[in-house]
This record gives sequence, structure tokens and C-alpha cells, in this order.
Amino acid sequence: MGLLTPVAIRLGALKWLPRFLPQITWVDRTISRLTGGRVTLVRIAGLPSLELTVAGRKSGVARTTPVLCVPYRDGFLVAGSNFGGPKVPVWVFNVRSADTVQLRVNGKELTAVAREVTGEERAAMWEHMLKTWPNYAKYAERAERVIPVFLFSPVAA
Repeated sequence: MGLLTPVAIRLGALKWLPRFLPQITWVDRTISRLTGGRVTLVRIAGLPSLELTVAGRKSGVARTTPVLCVPYRDGFLVAGSNFGGPKVPVWVFNVRSADTVQLRVNGKELTAVAREVTGEERAAMWEHMLKTWPNYAKYAERAERVIPVFLFSPVAA
């Protein structure tokens, strides 16, 4: 946990923050691009993050999205929370239809397979994720939908 993590958690809990998601994502992508993926807003806040690149299920165009992640065993857990917004993030649909995805973690490129977790396994992983980002609980209340959780497991090179 970093020095700014409590501030990030407080800001992340604000109900009006999702309105600024496009701007936040743009700033995050720009910082990441300028630093080769070594610095992101989430990392500045002392939280783990990765850049997820996945091809669009309709367009086939690869798009990159910065996301908060939670290290888990040899992989990473990522929630399609959209800050608790009513809509599922577009990347979720693309990940569901992709065989593999590309991840950039700490500036390192990885190919990974994604598995959406459900049921008791999801509940256990969700509890693990709450230790890193307690706002997921608030997002779940706001979303009025089940927030999808994915386990990204790197593929051996």
C-alpha cells in the first residue's frame, strides 16, 4: 500500500466519479504511453494495475484499457466494475470472446488467458480483491448487477 492509497480509496468511493471515467482513462493511458507502461494513475496511488489489450469481438481492432488488478497466485484478478456504473465495460465482452489477451504489467508484456470466475470461487476471489480495493463493495451496491471477475493467467512463452 502506498502513501496515496488512502486518498485514492476515498476518491474512488465518490458517487459522482464515474461521470469522469473517460477523462480519467484518457489521462491514465497518456501517462502510461509516455512512460512505457511503468507509471499509471493507479500505480501513483500505490495500487497494482495493468494494461489490458484485447481485440474487439466485432471489429477485431485491438484496444488497450488500464485497469486496477489484484495479484493472485501466478495471475491477476480484474473486476469489470466500471466504478459501479450501470453498464458492463466493453472490454468485458471482448475478453469473453477472446482466446488470449495481452497484458502489460510493470512495463512487461505478457500473453494471458482469461477465465471468468463464478459462484463460490468468485466469492472467495472477491473477498481477496476487497483487501486491495475496498471500494469494490460500494461499486457492487451501486451497479445493481453482478460485477464480472476475471482471472488472467499468463501463458508460458
